[in-house]
Amino acid sequence: MTDYITAMAGPSPHGNGALPLAGVRVLEFCHAIMGPTAGLILADLGADVIKVEPADGDSTRRLVGFAAGFFPTFNRNKRSFAVDLKSKEGLALLHRLAKSADAVVENYAPGTMDRLGCGYADLSKTNPRLIYCALKGFLSGPYEHRPALDEVVQFMGGLAYMTGPPGQPLRAGSSVVDIVGGMFAVIGIQAALRERERTGRGQMIKSALFESTAFLMAQHMAGQAVTGRAPPPMPAREGAWGIYDPFSTKDGEQIFVGITSDRQWRRFCEHFQRPDLLDNPAYKTNEDRVRARPVLRPLIGDIVARHALAELTELFDRIDIPFAPVAKPGDLFEDPQLNADGRMLDVALPAGGTTKLPRLPVEIGDHDFNLRRQAPRIGEHTAEILAELGVARAEVADLDKRHIVAVAAADKVGA
Repeated sequence: MTDYITAMAGPSPHGNGALPLAGVRVLEFCHAIMGPTAGLILADLGADVIKVEPADGDSTRRLVGFAAGFFPTFNRNKRSFAVDLKSKEGLALLHRLAKSADAVVENYAPGTMDRLGCGYADLSKTNPRLIYCALKGFLSGPYEHRPALDEVVQFMGGLAYMTGPPGQPLRAGSSVVDIVGGMFAVIGIQAALRERERTGRGQMIKSALFESTAFLMAQHMAGQAVTGRAPPPMPAREGAWGIYDPFSTKDGEQIFVGITSDRQWRRFCEHFQRPDLLDNPAYKTNEDRVRARPVLRPLIGDIVARHALAELTELFDRIDIPFAPVAKPGDLFEDPQLNADGRMLDVALPAGGTTKLPRLPVEIGDHDFNLRRQAPRIGEHTAEILAELGVARAEVADLDKRHIVAVAAADKVGA
């Protein structure tokens, strides 16, 4: 084994024994972000997630540019089983593996898994207890045949309209819909596992990008129903708070300040010795300050601009004013909160070296959702998984030679 591999799979010695999903086996037929997010969450929670990928590997491994970080981000704590599902022998091996699985997650184009012989109808015959989760662009309905992407549904579902300034729709600055869709898939899988305890049977689950986007837009839909007015894009929105804005600082940085209560307004004015603002009846309540925003915001901006970011950070933290430096992704690597208690993981990069990435953002008792496996090499665990199915080493070598499966070089017979 190479140093690209971390640690044995299993519970952390710092946790309280088995992780919450220990003993659950998941087969992941996924690429890009949505499906791998679901697999990542399940794996971090302790499930044995087997990434079933083509013999030449998940195409996500080869993405560049904006997508270059997708694979190492969303594939830790998984095992790789590389197999040619278009071959009869490869498909038969997969069906054998499915007998031991609790759940399947897949996010291929509509109809792909059925054509491969790995759809719900096929695998549920092999394993009636199987929970099968399809992550698609759309749930059942007139659009379900369409392919979709995160960016497509951000525009289709109103998120891009709400994000950019008027007339300039803009996708959100992260693959937020892919990630949320993966999270909803995990919610569905966990609910189905609970239901299986009562019924003894698995079932089909779907999670979708478009409907996930619509769920995110529900607050704006409700706002329109309540007010009778269509919501404007967020940069042009009618604010609910008097001060809720980014401001420039003395040293050329930016800081977001949110003054959302009358007590916070009092503390702000008292500290900066501005009784003229505090005693002005035009600024007395939050509602007053909202109405006075065109005048008040430049006044606050002038106050903030006289101080450096570090000074303001210390001050607002001390007097309990909501604030945030306007950070870039690279600023997060050394963030003290993210690095507290070892919550940043040393994730290996495909070309060598490591980087720090945030772990699962949840605390459950004293479980340690740490890094148990780095994102796997293509076929890194093929031989190991076939051995669990009772396939002899000589047969594994033959299957590898005939390209029915792909076995990582370190695991080849004679290597």
